[in-house]
Amino acid sequence: MTTATEDSAVREPSSGNSTVWTGLLIFGVMLAIYIVSNLDRVNFYNHFVWQASAWLQGQAGIQFPVTASPTTPGNDYFQDVQPILDAAGNATGRALIPFPPLPALVLLPFVAIFGLTTNAQLIATFIGAIDVAVAFWMLGRLPLDRLVRVATTVFLGVGTVLWYAAELGSTWFLAHVVAVGLTLAAIAIALGADSRAASADDGPGTPETDWDGNRFLGLDRRQFLAGILFGLACTARLTVVFGAPFFVLVGGGGSWIRRSVAAGLGTALPVGIFLVYNQLTTGHLMSPVYDYLYGLETYGYPALNYHAGWAIEDPRYLIQNLPLMVGGLPDINPPCAAGAVRGLFEATCPIIAPNPVGMSLFLTSPAWLLGFLSLRWWGIDRLVTGCALAVGAIAVVNLMHFSQGWVQFGYRFSNDFAPFALILVALALQASRHRRIGYGLVGLSVAINLWGVIWGHLLGW
Repeated sequence: MTTATEDSAVREPSSGNSTVWTGLLIFGVMLAIYIVSNLDRVNFYNHFVWQASAWLQGQAGIQFPVTASPTTPGNDYFQDVQPILDAAGNATGRALIPFPPLPALVLLPFVAIFGLTTNAQLIATFIGAIDVAVAFWMLGRLPLDRLVRVATTVFLGVGTVLWYAAELGSTWFLAHVVAVGLTLAAIAIALGADSRAASADDGPGTPETDWDGNRFLGLDRRQFLAGILFGLACTARLTVVFGAPFFVLVGGGGSWIRRSVAAGLGTALPVGIFLVYNQLTTGHLMSPVYDYLYGLETYGYPALNYHAGWAIEDPRYLIQNLPLMVGGLPDINPPCAAGAVRGLFEATCPIIAPNPVGMSLFLTSPAWLLGFLSLRWWGIDRLVTGCALAVGAIAVVNLMHFSQGWVQFGYRFSNDFAPFALILVALALQASRHRRIGYGLVGLSVAINLWGVIWGHLLGW
């Protein structure tokens, strides 16, 4: 039996090298799928375009409300905004949005060229395709057979709600696709820096005596870079920060203390800049807009069962939301107009349709169940332990949030921990003696997510 700091049988180097051409092919295929999935692309919810435009005007608040004209798009239908009032309580024509700013920063050069007509949704498809290619690269840092590596990559790209997020690309989903790619890249860098996690793609594991060449002030530079990428991901989706335990257990440095310090300092740079930005633009380290919106939505959407007496992040919401993530069901034989004939893709009278509040993570992507098989190495393999801790911590914090991400297909908050959970799926599939079952679950996941993407458009989501 190996210890948590030693190599385990899960990570013995294996044969089979990836190529740049395979990654480019995966990118091209995913881009084509994401674009074809949403040909009638519109910029209905594009808060980040307006935010980037505000920065170019030297303002923190977006112009709001703006009524559309034949030459200028509008935003007077936006919900997730807090109008900025003057001292007398009058509207100033500006508003704050609550979302972390990195997606707006990504769009900034495009908005500088195309203005408010920038197609953020189309850009999201490119970022989503890049995410999947980065996942393929990250998985190459693990000792996986080529087919396992490709199947796991395909699972992320079209077998999870990343597909729905990337092809839709509206405000909330753009934030997810930006965060996913950066988190995957951070994981890949950490795996490459960890001598005991190296695979055949990177050659033999780097011995500790060679680490000095990658150190600065006693810290592993690669682990520091992983921390920076991870911190950037957090400035797109805040809850990703709770995946930090992974970088305590996995990465360069030789000990958990050195790994933690290097990754922590790297993470602190973008996160610190983000907090300073919040303080300068809102007077608070954390955006107060969430509090404002919580009050509006609690009374505006009683069917969602929000509670005014509970906090935005409250353990009681965990108990309320867990059944949605684990067992949320679609709408089966919902009411329809008299005389209507039910059909599989009949929007006015469906046999079964997605529930806009959300659906079970394991129902919409059953291949996630494979990840549980990797828990047999909990406490034995620090890669597995780090991934499991990251997934668990992010999931718990998300479940304590009052909202679970509606209107959506599936459970979109799973994108926050998907990069870590993907490793658990890959390792379980690699070690399985019955891979056909695993591949079957991947295929089933793809079919279900195709169904969800189709229904999302039928329902006008």
